Amino acid sequence: MPKARMESKPSSMIVVGGVDTHADTHTVAALDQVGRRLGCAVFPAHRAGYRALADWLAGHGEISAVGVEGTGSYGAGLTRWLSAHQITVVEVNRPNRAERRRRGKSDPVDAEHAAAAVLANTATAVPKARTGLVESIRLIHATRAGAVKARTAARNTFTNTLRTSPDAVREQLQPLTRARQLTAATGYRATGDDPDSTVKRCLRRLAVRISQLSEEINAADHELDRLTRELAPTMRSRPGFGPETTAQLLITAGDNPDRIGSEAALAGLCGVSPVSASSGRTRYHRLNRGGDRQANRALHMIILNRLRHHPPTRAYLASHSLQGQATPHLRRVLKRYLVREVYQLLSQLQR
Repeated sequence: MPKARMESKPSSMIVVGGVDTHADTHTVAALDQVGRRLGCAVFPAHRAGYRALADWLAGHGEISAVGVEGTGSYGAGLTRWLSAHQITVVEVNRPNRAERRRRGKSDPVDAEHAAAAVLANTATAVPKARTGLVESIRLIHATRAGAVKARTAARNTFTNTLRTSPDAVREQLQPLTRARQLTAATGYRATGDDPDSTVKRCLRRLAVRISQLSEEINAADHELDRLTRELAPTMRSRPGFGPETTAQLLITAGDNPDRIGSEAALAGLCGVSPVSASSGRTRYHRLNRGGDRQANRALHMIILNRLRHHPPTRAYLASHSLQGQATPHLRRVLKRYLVREVYQLLSQLQR
């Protein structure tokens, strides 16, 4: 590991850092204000390594900013440490495939690319703070999503196992509702090795797994309901904003929603801003397929709820649809209007 401190440089030297992050080590490159490479080094991915990394950069001059790849994954710890020590951090995306094919792929090359992106002002995104209540909501939300996925897989396995089970077991459980099937399967105590006993043991394990995952999901729902009401009571009071959708929108904005500079930026972040697809004499805007797709899904669920229960939304639909149905175009328009409302609600959280 390189020395933590290097010979000091002139104070007029401006240094821009770039970091390629990994699970165990971070590779950092330093560029001066005109893009000349000053050096490259590797540091361990822990707090002592973060300090050594910052000292190494400061040894080349005054740190202007540090571009970090993976601020939401491998670089989360480094991002928090640098921000806590008043060092400007910029979120940098990995190079596109064409540039990687041209320049090659290595940790020093990626680190230098991160620094160059900051210096050229092509990377300007402010990373999420991940130090407040929204980070707690994100952790609960991610754990809940994993439990939902596991429960769905367990339910599908239970259904397939029951469908192919011996006649005696299938005829006993098939007529029952899903809840009663799980209750009955939980009571099985078969010990033999014949197919009937084996399938009962397997159904019992699946039923117990489903019940445990349901309890975990319910506990997460209660926590999300409490935290979202505490953090964003006004948002939760609006029609269609439930615990899960509100949590996702807060996660997309982060603990520092002021990093989203405008309503249009939020629309682009949520993937609901129209994208120009004009060519020649044709003037056309297409659907934006980028952005945070989970945030887009949250907006979609809110719109579906309002189309059923929100009189102003239903009135808009009636006045713009001949068949009384929400076409994909109308749903996109409604989501864009909804982003305006969400941006105003997020702005209130900053006060």
